[in-house]
Amino acid sequence: MKFRETAKTLCCFLICLNFILTINAQNGSLPSGVSRGAAVEGVTEYQLPNGLRVLLFPDQTAPKITVNVTYLVGSKHENYGETGMAHLLEHLFFKGSPKHPKQDAEGNLHGARLNGTTDFDRTNYEETFPATDVNLEWALSMESDRMANGYILKKDLDSEFSVVRNELERGENNPFSVLYGKMLGSAYQWHNYGKDVIGVSSDLENVPIERVQAFFKTYYQPDNAVLIIAGKFDEPKTLALVNKYFGAIAKPTRVLPKIYTREPVQDGEREVWVRRAGDTQNILAGYHLPPAAHRDFGAVEILWRILGNPNTGRLRKNLVETKKAASILGFTSENKEPGFGIFFAELRKEMPIDAARAALVETVENLTTNPPTAEEVERARNNILKDVELNLTSSERMVGILSNSAAAGDWRLAFLSRDAVKKATLEDVKRVAAAYLKSSNRTIAYFVPTDKPDRAEIPNVSDTDLAAIVKDYKGGTPPSAGEAFDSSPANIEARVKRGNVGGLKTAFLTKENRGDTVVANLNLDFGDETSLMNRSAAANFTAQMLLRGSAKRTRQQIQDELDKLRARVNISGSAEGATVSIETVRANLPAVMRLVGEILREPAFAENEFEQLKQEYLARIETDKGEPTAIASNKILRYFSKYPKGHPLYVAAFDEQISDANAVTIADLRAFHRDFYGASNGEISIVGDFDPKEMAAVTNEVFADWKSKQPFKRIARQYNDITTLNENIETPDKANSTFSARLDLKMTDDDPDYPALSVANFILGSGFTSRLTMRLREKEGFAYNSGSRFSAGALDPLAQFNISAIFAPQNVEKVEAAYKEELVRFARDGVTAEEMKDAKAGIIERLKVSRSQDAGLAGKLNGYLLTNRTLAWDAELEKKITALTVEQVNGAIRKYFTPDKITIIKAGDFAGAKKKTAIQ
Repeated sequence: MKFRETAKTLCCFLICLNFILTINAQNGSLPSGVSRGAAVEGVTEYQLPNGLRVLLFPDQTAPKITVNVTYLVGSKHENYGETGMAHLLEHLFFKGSPKHPKQDAEGNLHGARLNGTTDFDRTNYEETFPATDVNLEWALSMESDRMANGYILKKDLDSEFSVVRNELERGENNPFSVLYGKMLGSAYQWHNYGKDVIGVSSDLENVPIERVQAFFKTYYQPDNAVLIIAGKFDEPKTLALVNKYFGAIAKPTRVLPKIYTREPVQDGEREVWVRRAGDTQNILAGYHLPPAAHRDFGAVEILWRILGNPNTGRLRKNLVETKKAASILGFTSENKEPGFGIFFAELRKEMPIDAARAALVETVENLTTNPPTAEEVERARNNILKDVELNLTSSERMVGILSNSAAAGDWRLAFLSRDAVKKATLEDVKRVAAAYLKSSNRTIAYFVPTDKPDRAEIPNVSDTDLAAIVKDYKGGTPPSAGEAFDSSPANIEARVKRGNVGGLKTAFLTKENRGDTVVANLNLDFGDETSLMNRSAAANFTAQMLLRGSAKRTRQQIQDELDKLRARVNISGSAEGATVSIETVRANLPAVMRLVGEILREPAFAENEFEQLKQEYLARIETDKGEPTAIASNKILRYFSKYPKGHPLYVAAFDEQISDANAVTIADLRAFHRDFYGASNGEISIVGDFDPKEMAAVTNEVFADWKSKQPFKRIARQYNDITTLNENIETPDKANSTFSARLDLKMTDDDPDYPALSVANFILGSGFTSRLTMRLREKEGFAYNSGSRFSAGALDPLAQFNISAIFAPQNVEKVEAAYKEELVRFARDGVTAEEMKDAKAGIIERLKVSRSQDAGLAGKLNGYLLTNRTLAWDAELEKKITALTVEQVNGAIRKYFTPDKITIIKAGDFAGAKKKTAIQ
């Protein structure tokens, strides 16, 4: 009896102990003072005693980690005289801190991509790097140190102002960017959403450093920040590191300023005109909308897709298909406070702007007489949910989504907004159309007196309401977790299965991905140098027409089917071949592949679609004709190209491109497809979650019997020993200018000197702390971006050094002088041992990250199928780079790098800049 009682007591004790251990395992052992908050679909929130919110999103699929610190401060928080301060501070934030004075150099060593962005409601800083404990600890140490002690110094403000102004002037070259800023300024008369995030040059030039420092001390604090970590990491260990570095920062004593300005209800149409040099016309129509957290926003998103989807929206049908516009676009802002939605139309010069404006307004504002249909609502819903679901499977994309949602009020809006789209009914869409799409809420027009104003009351969401909205929200079932994938060349090579299906070479790499995602890359190779003569224009249009309709489906039906299959498909092509990229999920890949086969093999080539495509193409070329970067690029490509006109590799001038486009007919496209398209020669690689046997069978079913009529012979690229050129091209009334330089070398990437030149290029202009970047941006402040690129082919002895910069036209002589000084020093003195060490580490880490991206890996495997390579080539390249000596790199520089043989092209408003300087 005693034994039974003892056993019973022991049993109860063990049950209780197991219960306690289970609860502890679920909650985790949290650092002292750290509290656990909401958890939704794999994302868990924690909070530190100092107010820092932490979002952890473990994803074992890819061997990388993204760390993001989102400060809930943006251009909305700027005061009078401070426009652009949030963005200016973003630039200064990279100038270092006591423990991390050289962040860019450290980023190179850790293989990290560093970036920062500023918006209306937030500023964020992000780095993505290979998943190691050392890299993660470095990132957390750096972000916490600059949060607490970031250098915000007068000397950095003086140099960085020129860089930011250069970025501002770069935006002034873009017609859409200019018009967007003017439209917002007219739509918002009082609220700071009406101010361009980049600010006005007078504020940037004159703001005292003390105001910037005060802005930093006020807003760059733990209780105004959200730390987001996503990728392959150990959650308890990471939380302990977060607490170690960020927990040491004291809780602020200051009280955050309260933003209380609300934009008054708009009471009449507004219009603004911008008249500048350019080659295309643009129309922007803006409407005030509720905040992202409002209950109407899901229906608003659907409404905007119905109207503004560039491929299938009503505006496309009523403007593009009727030839009133070349292209259209619609999008909404997801703001903390009442935001806006935009409709955009691009017109060629000869298109009457009044007719396009009338058609746009009629389409958008006549929804009471021509309301959305149930079919349109469902189609738009599927299109949105496809994008959302694919984005939620990527930890790197999720970081951006969570950052933007946190800025809009709460990170859980990332999921709630999706749910709102799912729940929105046809009646909801009709209601929001009637509420917000009215003339008095539109900004293109002017004030019109009226006896009965019809105003759109824009609702807000208070913090209290928002707390109620997100309280106890649990979300749906998170996607499957996937596997921890080793992206080393040896592991990839061990898992790749190669074969042949008909004329296609295949490479299949199966891996368990988050959300069962899979990507595929298909190349079709066709034609030869003779058969492809004078067929380039037809080839380009043929590829672009394929997604615009098949013999069995219209463009709309193809898009609907892709949305239902949760798939993204892109097709591009040239005279030499076509490339298809696919992103979808395991269960749908066979159906997507069959649909792609239908699209490739049975194109409709509808006349109306072809005319729309031609108008879009001509509008793009006409825009490029006035853009400095496009002009310089076309000039340098043409100068180095020695192929005769009509050759498949010939580089056409802009006017030739326009002439060729006008001359090509739908019959030419049908003939090109009939003569060249087929699967007799090509490559297909699939990476991700799929059944290789099933996909081999599907690939055979879709492509094995599809034969190409013309034989395929790869066209070799030729090296040309050209005469050096240095030329200025005038582009009047453009606020920014471009520097482009090129040096060709006779070598392949198997050349013994290729690894040394790759390292040399990294030091010269490819790394974060490259010589060109440090000279042109950090030291001189001349260029917003500058750098170099080195590439070499696998099959043809042709390699290129390309150098570029974007800068203000008045600095052209200083920029060229600085470039020449750096190039001469580089050729004369070579590189140092310290530069070598950092460059080798940075290149190796970049290669690791590139192999962790499924789409890039599929493309690499396809390229290797064509060149008969394996990942052993990558492993050997890494060994060669690691073994390089300073003497080898400097020897390669002296052998190949000759500054006086570099061709330089500059494009910009240099004459106008001289006139402005003379007037001043």
